[in-house]
Parts: sequence; structure tokens; C-alpha cells
Amino acid sequence: MQKLAQNSLIMMNKPNKPIFFNPYDCRNETEVESKFIVQYLLPALGYSPHNWHQEVALGSIRLDFLVFTKQILPYKFTKDSPLALIIEAKSPKHSLNRYTGKMEKYIRSLSVNYGVLTNGKDFRILAPKDKDIAIVFRCSGREVPDRLAEIKSLIGWAEVAQARMTTSSSAQIIDKNKENNVKIVPDLAVTPQPVPEFEPIVATEEKKMKTIAVYHNKGGVGKTTTVVNLGAALSKEGKRVLIIDLDSQANTTFAVGLVKFDDEADDTLKNCHVMHLLSSEDFFPIKQVAKTTNFSTPTVDVIPSHIDLMKAESDLNNIDHSRLVLIKKLLDVENDYDIVIIDTPPSLNLFARIALIAADYLIIPSDLKPFANQGLTNVKSLINEVNGFRKIIGKQPLQLLGVLATKISTNAKFREYTLPDRMQTVMKRYGIELMETIISEKEDLAKCSERTQTILDEKTSYIKEIPDPLSVIDFKPDSDSAKEFKQLAQEVLRKIA
Repeated sequence: MQKLAQNSLIMMNKPNKPIFFNPYDCRNETEVESKFIVQYLLPALGYSPHNWHQEVALGSIRLDFLVFTKQILPYKFTKDSPLALIIEAKSPKHSLNRYTGKMEKYIRSLSVNYGVLTNGKDFRILAPKDKDIAIVFRCSGREVPDRLAEIKSLIGWAEVAQARMTTSSSAQIIDKNKENNVKIVPDLAVTPQPVPEFEPIVATEEKKMKTIAVYHNKGGVGKTTTVVNLGAALSKEGKRVLIIDLDSQANTTFAVGLVKFDDEADDTLKNCHVMHLLSSEDFFPIKQVAKTTNFSTPTVDVIPSHIDLMKAESDLNNIDHSRLVLIKKLLDVENDYDIVIIDTPPSLNLFARIALIAADYLIIPSDLKPFANQGLTNVKSLINEVNGFRKIIGKQPLQLLGVLATKISTNAKFREYTLPDRMQTVMKRYGIELMETIISEKEDLAKCSERTQTILDEKTSYIKEIPDPLSVIDFKPDSDSAKEFKQLAQEVLRKIA
């Protein structure tokens, strides 16, 4: 026990709760949320699982935790609402200073009395003070157990519930802070403007935007998984990334979390998606159609697809310059993005051709199974046709980065005997080199795309769940899948440099 004390482990004696917690065991944001906030902090403050919701979207505001003094459904924001506080968790690697601006915005927008900001190592409570937002309590993660009484006096369930019964004035709340001798930290006042979450590497002037198509005419080979996670990995390398979904099935659009509706009557994409971009030479520029997504940090812009794209193919085929519209519109944003990734349909249709005509490079994802291998003949034929068209319009031939082995079993015998044979088949029979990276078939890749979030339905005032996918790198940064996509990003950057 002496060693535990030296490590400043947080001790708890409540039944069915963790015996201790060490904030320095948190390696990423997910563990700060689960180990610190869910397993320790909320129970220690008296909140039951019925009193809080995780991953809540309220309009344009997206919160890690929304905490109540009591559960009321349907829930509405009023001056008498039981909303107690909001909590934002960050990675231990990130300084909280860059996030205080956002917390200030959230507190003002929701008229909430307190906001908690923590990365496990640093713990802060913010509240309204003299028409501003200030840090009213701060300590290190190690100090939380020793100062739990102070923390509870501010944001404990019983204390907040009692405060709401006696006053709704933020001024009186600040007076309560003074009565409890909670120190205001003047040198850490909230900055007027939010600090950017990331400071990406700025591309040098001589480097131009690179466009990569991800294509195979065989479906089910991990094409969408490759697109979204490669995009996320490249964004973490400091690149400004744009993803274009050219598949009418819109799998990439779903995978980045742009489909937040479960009824076509509430379709928020139907009036502005990739079909509009391709159908008009003069209207619907990329800056208007692209949407910033939250499936990855830093964020990635995505041009969504829609099932209406299927109906547009015959009309676009009758327009002589339809194959050139995307090229023209990409030129308009060549200074805004470093890398564009185009997801394509698993077919030989117009949209596959548009993607390969616009792209500089091609990645062919494949599970290396017989039907996928046989499809490589069709892929090579399409590349030859596209290169003929590219020559006419003055573009260099499409550069093939290689076949990317995807959805590969982790079985040791398969890796030792079957996989090398399949890789040799691709190179010898079809004359296509394989990329160095291998993307394994892992459960994490499915779990990260199946995440959901709880939101308040503004029409019904009921809380509901909607898709909330994350890239595997944001979902589980230390996983094998995350490492594989990081390796893929580095390989791509090396090859297109």
C-alpha cells in the first residue's frame, strides 16, 4: 500500500465501485472518459448513471457529458431545468489551455452553471463570473481525492440540486464559491477566442494538392474503411484532407457520420451533395458542398454522396464535359487542401471514370481472394481507357500506388503460408505491385464505425441515439488497426512526395 500511496492513487470505499484510480493510467481521451469520469468522478460526486448522458449533440454543440440533477423526459432547456454541468475530456497529451475557449462558448450557449474540463492530469471547473467565464477551481489529477470535498461543494449532485432549489442566479453561485474558500485563478482566465485544437504542418508553396482515388470494381474489399481511416491518418500527419464520396451507396458518407437522420423526411443532405457538384459547371463549388466532419481530429472535410446520384448517371452521360467538371472544381481549391481522397463505386460506371480521370494516384484495395484478383483485369482495362482520355486532355497517366491488402486474416498459419502465395499471384499474374502496408481484419474497425451518440430531438424533445462513427485512430489510438493506418499514411506520403 505504501507504493500505491506514493503514486497518489485515489481511494474509494463505496461498494461496487473501483477501489482506486490513478489519473496517470489514462493514456488517451477515451480512458480519461471511462476510467476517470465514468468510473470515479461522477459516482464520487453522487451522480448515478441515470443522471448523465455521454456523447451528446445539441445543435452545433457536441459534448462529452451532459449531467443532470434528475432525469426528466422529454427534456427542455429552461431556467428551471435540472442540467447541472457539462464535462469535456481531453487526451493527457493535450494542454487544456487550448480548449477553454470552447468550454466558455458551451457554458454560455446552454446557460449552465458549471463546466468541467480535464485531461486526467489537470482538472478545472469553469463558471460564470461577472459577465465572463472564469476558472473557479483547479488542481492536478493527483490532488482530486484530497480536494474532493471542495469539488463536491461546487458540482456535487446534492449540492447542485440544493442550489437550484434556493437560487438560479449565477452571481449567487459565485458567492457560494467564496463561502467555501474556493480560489479563483486570475492568471488562467478564459481567452476571448478559442485556441485551435491542432497546429497542422503548413504545406510549402511548391507542393501542390495531390488527389488519390481508391478503387476496385469488386465490392466488399474494404474500400470505404480504407478511405475514411486513411483520411484520418493523413490529417494527423498535418495534412488538410478532403474526401469525396462518388458512390451512390454513400457508405463513406455514413462512415464519417454525416447521416444524422433516420427518416428520409429529415434528410439534411438531399439539397447539396456530390450530384449537385457534378451536374453544374458554374454552381455548387466544393467549398459550398463540402462538410466538416467530426469522425477524426483534426477534422476532415467530406463531400457527401446520396442515393440520388444513381438517377443522375444517365443525364450526366449526355453532357460532354461531365468528366471534366470535377477536375475544374478541384483546381479552385488546390490551395485549400493538401490531399484529396476519392471513394468510388465498385463498378465500371461513369463515376468510377470521373474519379480516375481527376486523380493523380490510385490505390486498389483488395482482400486478395480469387474474385477480387480476377477483378484486377477489369481494373487494368479501365486504367488504360482512362489514361487514353487523360492524354487527350493533357494530363499525365494515372500513377498506381499499388494493391493494398485489406481485410486480411490474422491467423498465423494463413499469414505464413496462404498470404504470401496470394500476394505473389497478384504480382506475377496481373503485374501489379502490392503496397507495403497490410490492413488486417480486426474487430476495432467494425466497432469504431458502429458507435452512436445521444442527442436531443428538437422536434419531439426526446433523447435518441444516432450514428456517431470515429476513425479507428481516434477510437483506439494504440490498437493494431490504428498503427496499420498510420503506417499506410506514411507510405502514401512517401510515394506521392
